[in-house]
Amino acid sequence: MKKFVSRRNLLKLGAGAVGTGVVAVGVGSELVFPQKAVAKDEMTPEQALQQLIEGNNRFVKRQRKNPNQTFTRLIEVAKGQKPFASILGCADSRVPSEIIFDQGFGDLFVCRVAGNIATPEETGSLEFGSIVLGSKVIMVLGHKRCGAVEATVKGAQVPGQIATLLAAIKPGIESVKNQPGDKVENACKANVASQIQKLKTSPLLSQLVAEKKLVIVGGYYDLDNGQVTLI
Repeated sequence: MKKFVSRRNLLKLGAGAVGTGVVAVGVGSELVFPQKAVAKDEMTPEQALQQLIEGNNRFVKRQRKNPNQTFTRLIEVAKGQKPFASILGCADSRVPSEIIFDQGFGDLFVCRVAGNIATPEETGSLEFGSIVLGSKVIMVLGHKRCGAVEATVKGAQVPGQIATLLAAIKPGIESVKNQPGDKVENACKANVASQIQKLKTSPLLSQLVAEKKLVIVGGYYDLDNGQVTLI
């Protein structure tokens, strides 16, 4: 880890995080996690994942509690954030994380990009969310009828930087192209699994997983009924 996380680099990261109310510091080759970030009810990764699942169940059953959505909560988290979960989701406008998981201000650290791909920038953001802010779970959230995945399956010729999205998706779905069933659905789920593996190549995230301070999971959102199923 010393190769990847020097004392100097973590101090730089901490300096940039002062505005969030937490600072991460390095001691030799070890990571010291900011107390304020991990102190939220001492929640375990398993409990954080369960909170996501329960929130989605409320959404599906039309029993939302709409927690932490008051103006008082807005003012509270303006002073600092301690999200319990991170979501790497698609940019699709039909998949708003806070709504489908019935959460509010400061609960989720959300990164969105078409095809829910783990680019270096998205990975870096999720590293920050976990190391500095204390998020206990990362969910890579794919969804039914994902346009980016469907275009990749069909081999669509697309203009501009859109092609980079398809290039990031294609390797992860090659293994299921001849699999029976719905080709797009199979590819969407395979893409989620592929992006999880990309995240696990991060030395920072993999260390947290090994220390049982973080879990990385996959989810698949059904546009028709609102249900998120774990992959």
